[in-house]
Amino acid sequence: MSILHTGHLVRGTLLSVARAEPTVGAARDFALSEFREYLTYSWLARVERNPYRRRILESLAAQERGHYEFWARKEPVRPGRMVYFEAALLVLLRMIFGITFVGKLMERGEREIVEEYSDAAARMSGEDRRTLESIIEDERTHESEMLAQVDETIVKYMGALVLGLADAIIEITGAHAGTLGTTNDTVIAGIIGLIVGVSASISMASASYLQAKHETGKSPATAAAVTGIGYMGAVALMSLPYFLTRAIYLAFASSISVGIMLALMLTFQGSVYSGTDFRREFVQTALLLLGTAALSYLLGYAIGGALGIRSLIRARMGFGAPIPATRKYHEV
Repeated sequence: MSILHTGHLVRGTLLSVARAEPTVGAARDFALSEFREYLTYSWLARVERNPYRRRILESLAAQERGHYEFWARKEPVRPGRMVYFEAALLVLLRMIFGITFVGKLMERGEREIVEEYSDAAARMSGEDRRTLESIIEDERTHESEMLAQVDETIVKYMGALVLGLADAIIEITGAHAGTLGTTNDTVIAGIIGLIVGVSASISMASASYLQAKHETGKSPATAAAVTGIGYMGAVALMSLPYFLTRAIYLAFASSISVGIMLALMLTFQGSVYSGTDFRREFVQTALLLLGTAALSYLLGYAIGGALGIRSLIRARMGFGAPIPATRKYHEV
């Protein structure tokens, strides 16, 4: 069972099984999934300091507990350790990405679970059917509406953060690839990346500040800080390999790997918030990253060869530099 697909998405894989088996047979899987969500929302409420958000999380937990108890009456279950582990992992993700991210991650696959529950309701009658129809309504609208009430700063300024990270990943990759075609010195390449990154972060932060001035509900200073800090964080991580090794191609490969990991995190987080296809978004971002690196390297190599930059750098560094005539005279 995939941890990243906890909650309703787990049950989405059971669609064909639920249609073929009687309701009692599928009740155990439904009960475990609802208990997982109840446990997660309960733990999230415990660590939440904001009273308003805590009440929302407690309401969601109570709702999920009611869903769990309904299915547990059909077939009693005993949650295993994996359920508690997945709940703890989601709480950890909350510390990194925020409550809204975790809530949307848990609520993915709503369409599948509504179909499953609707199929089960069609085989029920009386009070059970009315109760399950109420649960279906919760799954379809109530939970998403309650999550929409969670006003998190990280969500409000997500656009600024994405702007900083995405631009930094592409631009620093291009800067490092361009220097790769002109010099084999890792320190020079790393310093160039830092200089370009610091300058670009100031520029991007200023642009984010001006943009936020024309948007309601946002602080221009906060938007600028989020963009600049996100940009500089990506720059520092992608430039670090150049100061840890003297092998230029190893440093470049490590920097590209860091960029791809940042792109992976960025696209996954964005796909959860927007509900888009993560795989397609990540492939597009990775191809853009690698394409930028290839074109920048070829451009740097061509310019470096045409202008003799590589030879000039080697001479300045003392590799193969000619000995001045005055020095040879005194040595004689």
